[in-house]
Amino acid sequence: MEMKHRKLPTTKDMRPEEFKNNDYLLRMAEELNRDGAGIVLGTLDDLINWGRSNSVWSLALGTSCCAIEFMALGAARYDMARFGFEVTRNSPRQADLLMVLGTINYRMAPVLKRLYDQMAEPKYVIAVGGCTISGGPFRKSYYVVNGIDKIVPVDVYIPGCPPRPEALFYGMMQLQRKIKMERFLGKRDRNEVPQGLMENKEEKA
Repeated sequence: MEMKHRKLPTTKDMRPEEFKNNDYLLRMAEELNRDGAGIVLGTLDDLINWGRSNSVWSLALGTSCCAIEFMALGAARYDMARFGFEVTRNSPRQADLLMVLGTINYRMAPVLKRLYDQMAEPKYVIAVGGCTISGGPFRKSYYVVNGIDKIVPVDVYIPGCPPRPEALFYGMMQLQRKIKMERFLGKRDRNEVPQGLMENKEEKA
């Protein structure tokens, strides 16, 4: 005995009797081309990176005068909230960005490395000022690290002594551009194993 369905199943925007008919698909494509449709094409990476780049939470490690310039960004004159930078965290476990502002000596270097290790991936580092980048006027001193890139990988360098707030904005916007170009779901093109601090000290000795 042959069984018969009382009602054909329905599918969205397509009639069951024309499900295998290519003419129906061609007519649908012509209607979309003629009338338009509310469709946005893109990748999931672009959507995720758009949100991440406009909500960068920073952990500020300020040891000298560059930190004062960073504080000026939060005031009404510059207002870093326009770019999504206003959320600064006091815990590395809630931060995306490590802002190193000022001189780092060898006694402070293990603390800097520990803060970086406690941050969750993906994480970024910005080196602000000449002291942070290369040691600045203390470059030939025995107790100052000549660049934090010997301890942690650095994404953006902001030179100056100290750099103006506009320079800080430019450097942070460069980081935003870098985040937008990344593949969040794929492998990051970045060196996560910088030269060890102790190895550099042994080479100098």
